[in-house]
Amino acid sequence: MELKQGIKIDESYYKVKETRWLTDEVFVLRLPAGRFKFRAGQHLSLGIPGDFQSREYSIYSGEHDDSLEVLVKEVRNGHFSPKLGKLKVGDLVEVHGPFGKFRMDDKQQGGHVLIASGTGIAPFHSMVRTWPALNYQLIHGVRYGNEAYGRDEYDPARYVLCTSGDQTGQVHGRLTVYLKEAVFERETQFYLCGNSKMIFDALEILKEKGFGRDQVHCEVYF
Repeated sequence: MELKQGIKIDESYYKVKETRWLTDEVFVLRLPAGRFKFRAGQHLSLGIPGDFQSREYSIYSGEHDDSLEVLVKEVRNGHFSPKLGKLKVGDLVEVHGPFGKFRMDDKQQGGHVLIASGTGIAPFHSMVRTWPALNYQLIHGVRYGNEAYGRDEYDPARYVLCTSGDQTGQVHGRLTVYLKEAVFERETQFYLCGNSKMIFDALEILKEKGFGRDQVHCEVYF
């Protein structure tokens, strides 16, 4: 155990390798590979030495990647995320986890429909990186096309972008517009991640389409 500036440094501390900005307010924080095993879909608790607050973020990297990544939206006038965004290479971050049961069995029968709003795409990025041969369709709802985080990493034939603020997506409007019209196989497993309003609306649509609650898995961000 090392003592640094009055803080005891143990294996829960990681040095920042990179801060990669995707938009003016969203960035990927890259850390060394985790000293723990995680399942794609799980999340971590991050803290900053000397700060008494922490926040939870879904893991953005795949299970076998050589770095540990999280996708962060900087909350304007927020206490924590702006501090994360100002960290430099070599600065310390306290990492605890992994946590959560939002994960899939890649041997499940039927296809996987991944439904995300905004940065809720993070666990799905981890899943697709972990299982490149996964039978999936990814539906991503954002306001503007520049918020299609990591779009080039997904098979274009499996990716549907829904933009409510401009005309750059395949669907012009909220992702629920697409869900209402889409047809899915009966054995489909659905994974929803993002804000609570999107999830509640999507649950109602899927229920009306006849899908059981055991086929729908949710991770609510706020």
